[in-house]
Amino acid sequence: MLLECLASLEAQTWTDFQTVVVDNSGRGAIHRLGAAKYKFRLIENAANAGFGEAVNQGWRIEPADYLAVLNDDAVASPGWIESLLKALEERPEAGMAASRIVLKGTDKLDSAGLGVARDGSSKQLGRMREAASEGRMREALIPSGCAAMYRAKMLDEIGMFDARFFLYCEDTDLALRGHWAGWRCVYVPEARVEHAYSASAGRVSPLKAYLVERNRLRVVMKSFPALWAAAAPAWSVARYVLHVAAMVMGEGKSGEFRRSGQGWWVLPWSVLKAHAALAAALPELLRQRAEIRRTRKITPGEFKRRLGEHAISLREVAGQ
Repeated sequence: MLLECLASLEAQTWTDFQTVVVDNSGRGAIHRLGAAKYKFRLIENAANAGFGEAVNQGWRIEPADYLAVLNDDAVASPGWIESLLKALEERPEAGMAASRIVLKGTDKLDSAGLGVARDGSSKQLGRMREAASEGRMREALIPSGCAAMYRAKMLDEIGMFDARFFLYCEDTDLALRGHWAGWRCVYVPEARVEHAYSASAGRVSPLKAYLVERNRLRVVMKSFPALWAAAAPAWSVARYVLHVAAMVMGEGKSGEFRRSGQGWWVLPWSVLKAHAALAAALPELLRQRAEIRRTRKITPGEFKRRLGEHAISLREVAGQ
């Protein structure tokens, strides 16, 4: 998949960019893949540094006016970079751009940006709809870290990906910090990418369940307005009930988890561990929250309006 990804970057209509590959395997795997025919700078980590830190490493050695992020299990259309770049150049108020991400081998959407539920869960918008249904450029809330572009000026102002997330929701965290700083996000349908969903990280696992839940709590604590953060536990309980129902019905990730043959207790245990991790990280999260509040450029009311315009229901979260 990485070779397909690199080939798609070499076929871009916009050529003034540098590709950086970060190998998080700890095994020096890139050299054994026959990737030498492609042009890229390589960073090899001795251990898995996580998605956000890997992107940060690449950015530190190749800073530019814009940062494009592309998963190794994604294939970009030839005009991907050019379309994202054009959209951001024409909209100086936008600090980030979301791609039209299509499930590989289908005409179904994987993502047209991300939405956020009242408990802090972030999920793909438009998933499994016809890809043609999201053909209009519009304002978005969060670009999926699978295939996105960010403006350097925004990153200089708010900071890079939070490496402590390790994996999952770091794109949500970065985007919400960008919104608090007054930046906007644009969805660019011409920037089409095919994605082999979760081919790298896997679809369901105890580790994934734990990280998603832990990082959801981190997002709430860092970026949610005070009253929304206070209400988030009640919304979380409602979502847990919906997940139990989905597991019984065999729907969504909960149903998939059940079919994987793993014990029913694994998901509740992941939730408990996630809350324990939140308690341990609370002092640092409160410090980060205070920093966001000190530097914010929009009101809590405007922030909530933006979240509301791209909201996703708890039922949709449980069903995905």
